[in-house]
Amino acid sequence: MTRVVRQIIKIDEDKCDGCGICADACHEGAIAMIDGKAKLVSETYCDGLGDCIGECPRGAITFEEREADPYDEEAVKKHMAGRAAAELPCGCPGSMARDLTNEIFGQQRPAPPQPAKGSALANWPVQIRLVPENAPYLKKANLVVAADCTPFAYPSFHETFLAGDKKICLVGCPKLDDAQAYAEKLARIISFNEIDRVTAVRMEVPCCGGLTRLLEKACGESGRGVELKIFTIGVSGDIIDRETVRFKKAG
Repeated sequence: MTRVVRQIIKIDEDKCDGCGICADACHEGAIAMIDGKAKLVSETYCDGLGDCIGECPRGAITFEEREADPYDEEAVKKHMAGRAAAELPCGCPGSMARDLTNEIFGQQRPAPPQPAKGSALANWPVQIRLVPENAPYLKKANLVVAADCTPFAYPSFHETFLAGDKKICLVGCPKLDDAQAYAEKLARIISFNEIDRVTAVRMEVPCCGGLTRLLEKACGESGRGVELKIFTIGVSGDIIDRETVRFKKAG
């Protein structure tokens, strides 16, 4: 196998406290807990997007650019299929099956916000893979990029995120889809269409952190001064976190 110079994670074992959050957050299965410490089990499993970085409470994971084995998507699929058979039925180690009909974490479930009365969707298709990069509706749009579970978890998705001028919605799954291809395509969409405002809507589960990472990568590589707003939706149907990241325009 020909080695290449690329971005890959680096784990500081002195800082690692063995919490295992990064292993759950890595949807490629590149990290495993061995002897109480997080370890990169194979360079070929690491896509370099860093879903695990934002989840580490100790700051033990960083990026480095070095010579490494190339990322192997087929090897990852086989690896994750094997893990899924040994873990939860859904194959997602960062999640748990939950009954949301009565109570959440021992407390009465809060009443969800009232849903919008009608659709606010202004474009079709919405799947990132299917949207043409030069679609006329993308020009100078207020781009909303959502994990595809979020409209089901948050009843007022249309009213909260799609209502307003030039709101264009794209959806995808950072765990099941090709996150690297999405990052590259979104960078081109943002650059070509002169987009300056992007809203990310993700779920609270660790594997959904990939949406944040790929959009940060896309905004950074677009060369534009982009304001990225990130909303995190809880499985109980409310917004549990929000933040804003700003990227400087190239040159």
